[in-house]
Amino acid sequence: MDDDEIRSLVTRLSRRHASGGTVVERAAILAAGADFDAVMAWILAHDGTPEAAIPAAPGAGGLHGSRFHPTSGDETPRRFVLPAGALA
Repeated sequence: MDDDEIRSLVTRLSRRHASGGTVVERAAILAAGADFDAVMAWILAHDGTPEAAIPAAPGAGGLHGSRFHPTSGDETPRRFVLPAGALA
């Protein structure tokens, strides 16, 4: 994929973020069927950063508590934030 194709894809998949920039979901990139590695390299090259995960609130433990608060340690970012003007 060339630069213009990736910019177009990220523009189509992204939405506004509270920081003033844009945010794109990792799942949306994967679902688009694009070259994931190339898109991620493009995002990082344009000052995109993984969005910080929000820690889960301590909730109900109980019988199924671990079901809702997995302890697998999966730290894969779900969203990437691009600064304002990165898609211009």
